[in-house]
Amino acid sequence: MADVKPFQCIRPDKEMAGRIAALPYDVYSRQEAKIEIEREPLSFLCIDRAETLFDDSVEAYDERVYKRAGDLLEKMVSDGIFIKETKECYYVYELIMEGRSQTGLVACSSIDDYLNNIIKKHENTRQDKEADRICHVDICDAQTGPIFLVYRSHEIINKIISDVKKERVLYGFTAPDGITHNVWMLQEKDKIDRIRKAFAGVNSIYIADGHHRAASAVKVGLKRRKANHGYNGTEEFNYFLSVLFPEDQLMIMPYNRVVKDFNGYGLSEFLDRVSEFFQVKPLEKNTYSPEEKGCFGMYAAGSWYKLTAHENIRNNTDPVKALDVSVLQDYLLSRILGIGDPRTDKRIDFIGGIRGLGELEKRANEDMALAFSMYPTSISELFAVSDAGKLMPPKSTWFEPKLRSGLFIHKLTRI
Repeated sequence: MADVKPFQCIRPDKEMAGRIAALPYDVYSRQEAKIEIEREPLSFLCIDRAETLFDDSVEAYDERVYKRAGDLLEKMVSDGIFIKETKECYYVYELIMEGRSQTGLVACSSIDDYLNNIIKKHENTRQDKEADRICHVDICDAQTGPIFLVYRSHEIINKIISDVKKERVLYGFTAPDGITHNVWMLQEKDKIDRIRKAFAGVNSIYIADGHHRAASAVKVGLKRRKANHGYNGTEEFNYFLSVLFPEDQLMIMPYNRVVKDFNGYGLSEFLDRVSEFFQVKPLEKNTYSPEEKGCFGMYAAGSWYKLTAHENIRNNTDPVKALDVSVLQDYLLSRILGIGDPRTDKRIDFIGGIRGLGELEKRANEDMALAFSMYPTSISELFAVSDAGKLMPPKSTWFEPKLRSGLFIHKLTRI
């Protein structure tokens, strides 16, 4: 039984929402975040990436950075840039990209559901990245970036959300990247009760994006429980900010790869090795994006090739080993190119599908030697891996469009 509750939100003034909304903190380098804040001083990056407000000599993980973030959030609230909602509500959040719409429910999810594996994971987390967000959440006393969750489509929830979308929007704006964002407030008690009851019948919810934010929110909640021996489970620190989407509205894009060198092989010898595990077909056209599972594009020495995994490889029934990202890793990147751990090997880099195949060619022609275009992992594959209690290889999924930070803030103490 999933516990998905409404909450008292801190949110932007209506006139400020479009200026404040920012892409997730971890899609920017420090310099890129600085440039964005120079373009838009109200960007929520000034809170999510407060190191940009200091000289570069100040480390991103310096305690002064987190204190500055918390102070700035409080100042923006006191200045009326953010407002404190007076009652517990859900919100409906629609994102439109290139004519395709996806709509989720903004709510707070239970850390106990995370701990009890009702909210399921498919990625490992890194301790340093967790530590950063733990400090940010704890010192700001707030969760500022929602975790992107997905559930199997539910008729009752779908109907209520569809009805709410017929009402007047709370926010409606198109960001500089062309993504349109619409937000509605869902405050009627009857609808809130029906949604919460519907989610109570949902057995599994899945993290699509935001594993580090989720893990950090849970650890802060556990820390607060330890400090509050009389906690009863209803305190806000027992919940984390999330946006929950039905699976049939989401799009996963490929997460492509580029590699530094041929691991000592000449091109001809390298292609012979690849042909041990894949059918290798040279292509005359400029680029190649795989059209089915088990196929890969490879750009090497100025030419594109289509790779098709041999049938015995394609027929693997293990939910992790059957993933295309696993096939490429196990049979080519590891066995031939010597990349054993893609999390730590400096010879490999990952490029989100949103950047296109031109970026693969560019990187392979400049600072890398090889590029691989992938067929995207499916939602059903994500579910299968999570349900089996297993983990995907790193960089298996790229969701678009990205949720914006700053539109919804969840305080860990009641407001």
